[in-house]
Amino acid sequence: MIRRENRRSRRAAIREERAQILIVCGGDATEPAYFRGLKKERRNPAINVMVERKGVDPVSLIRFAARKRMTVECDQVWCVVDVDEFDLARAVTVAHEEDVRLAISNPCFEYWLLLHFESCTAPLTCYDDVELRLTRHVPRYDKSRLCFPDFAGGVDAAIERASRRCATVGTEHEHNPSTGVWALVRQVI
Repeated sequence: MIRRENRRSRRAAIREERAQILIVCGGDATEPAYFRGLKKERRNPAINVMVERKGVDPVSLIRFAARKRMTVECDQVWCVVDVDEFDLARAVTVAHEEDVRLAISNPCFEYWLLLHFESCTAPLTCYDDVELRLTRHVPRYDKSRLCFPDFAGGVDAAIERASRRCATVGTEHEHNPSTGVWALVRQVI
């Protein structure tokens, strides 16, 4: 019996590599819960969310992220920070020196969440102003227990709204209200 050689060999499976993104959040609850929820929703295994202690200033957070880069394999490093009472101009300079990208929200991360529901261009002086508007859309909103499904349907709209308002990523601290979180989220999804 003559055996025929199978000339049609199978090609090896090719899996597209995804960029590894390290996200370091200054907040303990809201930001990490959002990015973990986004990762789960969009099923992106390339996201590595790390949390540094609450209340750390942005410059320390950036330096922590730069050190962490040495021990975690990643293509991009992002720090998620709010304006609060911090010197963000100094933080922007340090981030540039350390090759860390910033997702700045002015006045707070909740402004990014608000954009999932409405376009808001009125100046917002503090977290309380943003929370008041946000709870109109998510009555049970609790900063310490963010429920990502409340926001999942508005991610693309928030990216569109925020990117239209954005002057230049990294200068959000100069404009109220403003957020650069859209640029990070666009990388994630």
